[in-house]
Amino acid sequence: MKNVAMAIAAHPDDIEFLMAGTLLLLKKAGYEIHYMNLSTGNCGSTVYNGAETTRIRKEEAKQAAEILGATFHEPICDDFEIMYEVALLKKVSAIIRKVKPNIILTHAPSDYMEDHMNTSRLATTAAFVRGVKNYDCGEAATSNYNCAIYHALPHGLMDPLRKRVHPEMYVNTASVHAVKRQALEAHRSQQEWLNDSQKMNSYILAMEDFSMEVGGMSGAFRHAEGWRRHSHYGFSDEGYNPLQTLNDLVLLNDSYVTA
Repeated sequence: MKNVAMAIAAHPDDIEFLMAGTLLLLKKAGYEIHYMNLSTGNCGSTVYNGAETTRIRKEEAKQAAEILGATFHEPICDDFEIMYEVALLKKVSAIIRKVKPNIILTHAPSDYMEDHMNTSRLATTAAFVRGVKNYDCGEAATSNYNCAIYHALPHGLMDPLRKRVHPEMYVNTASVHAVKRQALEAHRSQQEWLNDSQKMNSYILAMEDFSMEVGGMSGAFRHAEGWRRHSHYGFSDEGYNPLQTLNDLVLLNDSYVTA
């Protein structure tokens, strides 16, 4: 079975902010990589209407996926409509059964907005039922192969109640940071929107600052992405932790304690 890694995020540009460095390093390590935003990003503009914003952001996301060297998957709903419900779960489950990822990178289960948290829940449940034959999603069940889920850090490094979140592991993304930045730059339409809605004067500088802040937390890396591994129950052997195969690029946080 080939090694496959899949990033599943909520909106166009979430992967580039939080996950693209790790995805690029996995590609360098021989993984086939996949890229999916559940939402079209249709609300992400103060200039264009929803239909035009959807068209623009889809093209930007395709360009970003091409820069990363990832297979692009179409979005399945609109902004603020990523709900943990049956219709979307079946769609995500069918895609996971087709792709058969060994690694899934997704949002933190507790984050500042519901789209992120519901994406995390959908990706997790869809992976759980990948081998459940009686779960009908229109795609045949696979075997229960090892699949590890890693949750990215939440926006602002805190949960919705402002509690600080620390990663279980840091991935050194310095060697691929330039490509990560190039992929984020493909989302050109987001400059005005993020400045207006979330007070990010520059979405590129916001990513740079976040990357360097996580790198500083590691005490070892200039640029880093932080991850927490989901419980192995229902997903893999207990010791299955494939991000560690990146060896010297991964630093485990000895002080990390699960709640």
